[in-house]
Amino acid sequence: MFRDMGDLSPDDFEVLRKASEDWLAPRLASGEYVGWLVEQNGVVVAGGGVLLREMWPVPGCCRAGRWAHVGNVYTERGHRRRGLAQAVMEAILQWCKSNAIDHVTLAASREGRPLYEFLGFEADGMAMKLSHPSVSAHGV
Repeated sequence: MFRDMGDLSPDDFEVLRKASEDWLAPRLASGEYVGWLVEQNGVVVAGGGVLLREMWPVPGCCRAGRWAHVGNVYTERGHRRRGLAQAVMEAILQWCKSNAIDHVTLAASREGRPLYEFLGFEADGMAMKLSHPSVSAHGV
């Protein structure tokens, strides 16, 4: 996904893949991360997931509640424009409703933004990436 978006060089792919596996495995086991995959002929062609977290009360939800941050929504190039990402997102949103999730957030790529807006997401969030020069891709 990040290579397709131009955010990751081929040299950095393996480092990110390994770091992601190490981070994801315990969260999948604990249920803190939940994922969905679309298979066709035994091959995964699309998927996405949510990271669950507890959040403090906010306007519109005056109690501590569970939030889901959607990530890793991706469809292989040869399978795009067939509704797979929309099916994944609809499954994620239905799961969130069924599991009393209070808020759902995501970071949209330029290409994915129209789908997310169609599903009701609003582009009103702000984000900032902080640079940590003493931390390399290997975490040292």
